[in-house]
Amino acid sequence: MQFRTKIPVQQNPFLIDYNSSMLSLGSCFAVNMASKLDYYKFQNNCNPFGIIFNPVSIEKLIERAVNKQLFTEKDIFFYNDLWHCFEVHSELSNPDKATFLKLLNELVLATNQQIAESTHFIITYGTSWVYRNIESNTIVANCHKVPQKQFTKEILSIETIQNAIQKTFALIESLNPKAKFIVTVSPVRHVKDGFVENQRSKAHLISAIHSALNSQLKTHNYFPSYEIMMDELRDYRFYADDMLHPSAMAVDYIWQIFKEKNISETTFDAMEEIATVQKGLAHKAFNPNSESHLKFEANLRKKISKLESQYPFMKF
Repeated sequence: MQFRTKIPVQQNPFLIDYNSSMLSLGSCFAVNMASKLDYYKFQNNCNPFGIIFNPVSIEKLIERAVNKQLFTEKDIFFYNDLWHCFEVHSELSNPDKATFLKLLNELVLATNQQIAESTHFIITYGTSWVYRNIESNTIVANCHKVPQKQFTKEILSIETIQNAIQKTFALIESLNPKAKFIVTVSPVRHVKDGFVENQRSKAHLISAIHSALNSQLKTHNYFPSYEIMMDELRDYRFYADDMLHPSAMAVDYIWQIFKEKNISETTFDAMEEIATVQKGLAHKAFNPNSESHLKFEANLRKKISKLESQYPFMKF
């Protein structure tokens, strides 16, 4: 398969290389792209507070991290034998209250440092639909399976999303004035909201993002993940078994376009070397004690040593 998109993709004036340091935020598709960056050993951190889908919750966490607003007991609650926080993903929930608060606040401080030190921020927005906790009248990032009667469901307006995105940019830039942004919309369809509702949701995101980016194109770049998936990869062979998430083939396709448009060609040779090493590490020998396999392992160690010497942050 050739990775040549028919959709115009804006060329990033600030290309990623191995001197770059990235923070990836947002929906589960952000995890797909971050896993590719991890595979090729780029300096990348992804979703310190877990997967977050909507722009308002992303903005709230960035504000907390930038301003070092630590979590308190008022921000957490006990339900189904675990302590939870409506601002973060349930993968962080913990049975011990003190441990949970300590973890959350360590993440706040670590994320503050990551924001200050990162060169690029890759933000993937997933949905405009949000749940608002009735008691606190606040939008939550995750409902943690709390009964639905405790929430109201609403769709964020284009203006609200645009404001959240612009505030997210401004908060990051207040701590890191040289920050560069790549923004995209997740190609994962949220059909639990309904097919029409999913399209409304994505349309709100796309409109808001482009309005937010119009005056900031020198340091802010839009990558059309959603458009590539919807237009070029319409065939269901590009979807996983649930017919909602992109298949591995689709993720590879979108990644290759991302690579062509956002990653510096100066890294391509190193990426090929790293891919060779990764495949070698994943290889299962039929006869691990054979002379040929011992020679293969020696060559692999030599390649790893060379890469780690050239790029000290890399660990295999």
